[in-house]
Amino acid sequence: MSRYTGPRLRKIRAFGADLPGLTAKRPSQKKQTPPGQHGALRLRSKSSKYKEQLVEKQKIRFNYGLTEKQLRRYFARASRMRGNTGENLMVLLEGRLDNMLYRAGFSPSIPASRQLIGHGHVRVNGHKVDVASYQVSPYDVIEIEAKSQQIPVLVSSIEKARSGPRPPFLEIDDQSRRFKVLALPTPQDVPLRVNAIAVVEFYSH
Repeated sequence: MSRYTGPRLRKIRAFGADLPGLTAKRPSQKKQTPPGQHGALRLRSKSSKYKEQLVEKQKIRFNYGLTEKQLRRYFARASRMRGNTGENLMVLLEGRLDNMLYRAGFSPSIPASRQLIGHGHVRVNGHKVDVASYQVSPYDVIEIEAKSQQIPVLVSSIEKARSGPRPPFLEIDDQSRRFKVLALPTPQDVPLRVNAIAVVEFYSH
């Protein structure tokens, strides 16, 4: 299954939950039901356990912009790690370069981060990295190429981020367009509200 590239707000409304990494815009308070003429009826319908697990899994997929194959690989990797598989999964996803760029406030969304990385505007420890799934490590230094530091989407995103809270695990220098990873995010640092246990159950069938 390919990566979703359709209307983002439609997906947010379909899940009835905010997907912070998918878009900087928030769903309208007037439309909390799923999209479509019969959205309200679907919201009231009973859900099976499998459907609930599927919805939680899909939240992760769309929030981080993953294909089904990619998410399965992350789950397999998380299951081999020590500790809680669900928490391991979320920490791995939070450690992706495209997500870190978004969390630092250098882009308005994860898809925008992916575009910046794919176009060669990002360096990690002095080396150009154009792979959005690159897994960052503690003490990595991520910076924007000197010739790319005035890209409008980058400038506007940083200006907006300055007025809000920034992640405690990042040391951010807005002026030089760089940040240092002080530590990997913990499960408590994940902004996406998702039932990770349900996702583990989904893949454990």
